[in-house]
Amino acid sequence: MTGDYDTQDIILYFIFFRPNQNGCQTVGGTLKAQGLKERALKYSRSMVLLKIKFPFQKRVRLAQGLWLLSWVAMFSGAITFAMGVFLKTELHRRSEVMHSMDIHIVPNLLMAVGLASVGINICAGKVCQDSLDPTRFPRWKMFLPPFFCFSVFLTSLLLVAMILSFALQPSLEESLKIGLKNGIHFYKDTDTPGRCFQKETIDRLQIEFQCCGNTNYRDWFEVQWISSRYLDFTSKEVKDRVRSNVDGRYLLDGVPFSCCNPASPRPCIQYSLLDNSAHYNYEYQSEELNLYNRGCRQALVSYYMGLMNTIGPCVLFDFLLQMTILVSLRYLQTAMEGVIGQENVEIETEGYILEKGVKETLLETKEKMKKLLQFARVDDASAVTPDTEPEADKPATA
Repeated sequence: MTGDYDTQDIILYFIFFRPNQNGCQTVGGTLKAQGLKERALKYSRSMVLLKIKFPFQKRVRLAQGLWLLSWVAMFSGAITFAMGVFLKTELHRRSEVMHSMDIHIVPNLLMAVGLASVGINICAGKVCQDSLDPTRFPRWKMFLPPFFCFSVFLTSLLLVAMILSFALQPSLEESLKIGLKNGIHFYKDTDTPGRCFQKETIDRLQIEFQCCGNTNYRDWFEVQWISSRYLDFTSKEVKDRVRSNVDGRYLLDGVPFSCCNPASPRPCIQYSLLDNSAHYNYEYQSEELNLYNRGCRQALVSYYMGLMNTIGPCVLFDFLLQMTILVSLRYLQTAMEGVIGQENVEIETEGYILEKGVKETLLETKEKMKKLLQFARVDDASAVTPDTEPEADKPATA
């Protein structure tokens, strides 16, 4: 076979050729080992993903710039951690009016990835320092491949946290809806253990966020929010209200004081809100009540989504910065590997992202995972031994 060599010939070279002193033995033909080897090397180089040439000065500038960028990213990771702590604290402050804690996954991810980002960038800075000295860089050769996998996984969690912060909005709203409903229902239970602070929580919440009720102030009309210990059951009005209710609850068209809007020019009207005759110059259908019109669920959702909308761009910036550092560090690693073992350390080398194409890399990773699983199964099988083993035949005795 003469002339050009195809991909099959190149594969045959790696599989079947066995170099010796007299040349090279082949299977199925006589091919020159040297020519096929050069063709194989040329073919493998063509599969490299995003290859860039790095002269000596360019490698030095890359290492120095990456070292500086890693410190910036380290502080960015610390800020991400702080934002996660702040969001976690704010969510924990309102935990009494939340039915579920699903939204806490967002600050938990931010804290974990922010803290990990600090460590990743400290290591990246150290790698950049050692890359300036070819004698110290080889010690990172075995450490960097798993480091890249671990770092890319953690950095991707930043993107996951940002997506979840928006995807979990319906869950947050439903959690607040149920939690606020329970909070309003237990408002009166100031003497019940575990609920004695519910009244203070709701009052402070309504004052701080300038809201009233779950959806609006009418939510207070559906519950008995005054404790029975403060009701005079000898009063005819109290008896009539309790008897008129099927469940025997004291319901009234009134709201707690924390619903009052201090910006209203009129003194606060808390009771008989639906009775025009109970107040002078008053008509509840047309007059804007001197109460907060916004429900607390809407106020809290707006507050938390506002926080996440502010944190989101910061997290996105941290993600892009971290990925830039990892890509640049990969280029620096592969460029420096070309210097290892060379007498002239100022030679031009090549840097790349993947040694092979994306498809080939995925297939190779898949094969490695299969081998690891098979190896694990073999170990498990060898660990399982029968309880009893057949004994050797013994000679008969008289």
